[in-house]
Amino acid sequence: MTILDDARAGMNPDVRPQDDLFGHVNGTWLQEAEIPSDRSSWGPFVQLADAAEEQVRAIVEACASGEVAGDEARKIGELYGSFLDEQRVEQLGWEPIRATLDEVAALPDLPAVAAFLGRHERSGGGGLFASYVDTDDRDSDRYVVNFLQGGLGLPDESYYREDKFAEIREAYLAYLTRMFTLVERADPEGDAATVLRVETLLAQGHWERAATRDVQKTYNLRTLAEIEQMCPAFDWRGWVTALGGSETTIAECVVRQPSYLEHLGRSLGELSMADLEPWLAVRVVRAAAAYLSDDFVAAHFDFYGRTLSGTPELRARWKRGVAVVESALGEALGREYVARHFPPRAKEMMDDLVANLLEAYRRSIAELDWMGEETKERAYEKLATFRPKIGHPEKFRDYSGLTVVPNDLLANIAAAASFETDRQLAKIGSPVDRDEWFMLPQTVNAYYNPGTNEICFPAGILQKPFFSPDADPAENYGGIGAVIGHEVGHGFDDQGAQYDGHGNLHDWWSADDKKRFGERSEKLVAQYDVLEPRNLPGETVNGALTVGENIGDLGGLTIALKAYRISLEDTPEELPDGPERDGGTGVQRLFLNWAFVWRTKRRIEQERQYLTIDPHSPPEFRANIVRNLDEFHTAFGTAPGDGLWLDPEERVRIW
Repeated sequence: MTILDDARAGMNPDVRPQDDLFGHVNGTWLQEAEIPSDRSSWGPFVQLADAAEEQVRAIVEACASGEVAGDEARKIGELYGSFLDEQRVEQLGWEPIRATLDEVAALPDLPAVAAFLGRHERSGGGGLFASYVDTDDRDSDRYVVNFLQGGLGLPDESYYREDKFAEIREAYLAYLTRMFTLVERADPEGDAATVLRVETLLAQGHWERAATRDVQKTYNLRTLAEIEQMCPAFDWRGWVTALGGSETTIAECVVRQPSYLEHLGRSLGELSMADLEPWLAVRVVRAAAAYLSDDFVAAHFDFYGRTLSGTPELRARWKRGVAVVESALGEALGREYVARHFPPRAKEMMDDLVANLLEAYRRSIAELDWMGEETKERAYEKLATFRPKIGHPEKFRDYSGLTVVPNDLLANIAAAASFETDRQLAKIGSPVDRDEWFMLPQTVNAYYNPGTNEICFPAGILQKPFFSPDADPAENYGGIGAVIGHEVGHGFDDQGAQYDGHGNLHDWWSADDKKRFGERSEKLVAQYDVLEPRNLPGETVNGALTVGENIGDLGGLTIALKAYRISLEDTPEELPDGPERDGGTGVQRLFLNWAFVWRTKRRIEQERQYLTIDPHSPPEFRANIVRNLDEFHTAFGTAPGDGLWLDPEERVRIW
């Protein structure tokens, strides 16, 4: 059975591919499919994730039963067991956070707040800003701490100011009030109002979502002294010490939104300890809510799951337990997952696919009529240094330093977070580990990392409809081939193209080529700015927010098609578009599987949230990006008046 055999029952022959490829391939499925009650969306991505979850569950339970031996297996079993022990969790109620809330209530001043936040963030909580360790964008051979805007409980700053989110804000107030009631605060409504007021103030200093994508504007190297000058009200040294680092850890840092830190400094001058205390308290409750008794879990899910994402039903406890174990010991599970579910043949075939995709990019660059020869040479150099990672890490993470104990869930959660915090902080001053993976082997996804110029394809995504060792090559190129092309394309999108092959922000473009690239990118922005999702008429895609992913999709599909043609170079000349089957050519099947990959149905609440915060366009527009490809119009014989027709001069082609 081929990949498209799985898709055919969901196709709608009444919708012509020339009018709507996404609707043609997925229309009947969209009408008939029911999103599971514990999911906010459904389709191949989520179905594969559910299948992987079941496979990981079997591994976790084998560890818990002693079937899999070893110290890591013991830790997996004990962590899972501590989460599944509902009776003890219910018995404890909110007792596990009582002492921490008492500590918050007794904090005397801002230096004490900074130290508390360091301890809280060390154990997995959030603070006034976010921080992470990554390679330096301008010196990829070293690690630095990066600071991001933060402090909010809603998904984005726009939720605090736009009228269309007024009902969400009311629901958020009710959620905060409920949480404060559960921990027996004297004035839950007043505390909730204070938290919303504090977060609204912080949100006023946040950058708009699309602006946070600009890798030039968000690279601001600062010394500790300069950070202290930007936000003197915050005790940075006390914070980093409590986090588990030292002043050396943040001697030099990258500040992603410097004006936010300046705004934070002014805000802390305006806020009293009486304002900050409830804001701190609810961050303690929110961080722990998923691990407390059912009333906390239900209240937290009711807002973040049901209200924001439209999900009717909380996921089963075993599913949430598997997620907890994955977050703490993910690569230990991944090692066993690979041994059970990733055949060596898949790795060998992926090596060939990647090689063809990279060769296709090389040929495509050579043929570009808008790029000069000097810039092309730099592009070849970057392409030659791409590092593919397929399936799983060569060396799995060592968890020997992580302590897990039976029957103390919240202590285990804190220990896992502290273990990861220490692992990240230890990178500062150490050589860059270019073998590190930033996704687990069982993850159904892929990524490009500009700082190491690597593309990564975990074992979890190397399944139908993306890939099958037994599939028609056209289907594999329309699935995983386009995904590979997409991730390589991120190295050449509007932001990734500013990094060189060593992972450094470095201007390798001529002025004329940069201008022509920008013109094509802006044309794509304008094309997407007017698109309205079919289930949200009147609301539109943010072309500036999604342009990087749209360039990735456009380039990925274009290059996958070229790579498929490379794979056909030894086929008979009378089959230039690949062997015919099921009434179509190989090129047509490639496009059909591309649309099948994006078969997705979302709850309207999630769709609305994603339009605001997600850098990816809705799935229907990802599939229908084919309207920009001459090859699509040729393959399906489109004509003016067809739904996907674009005049040739309006089609965007970058790579």
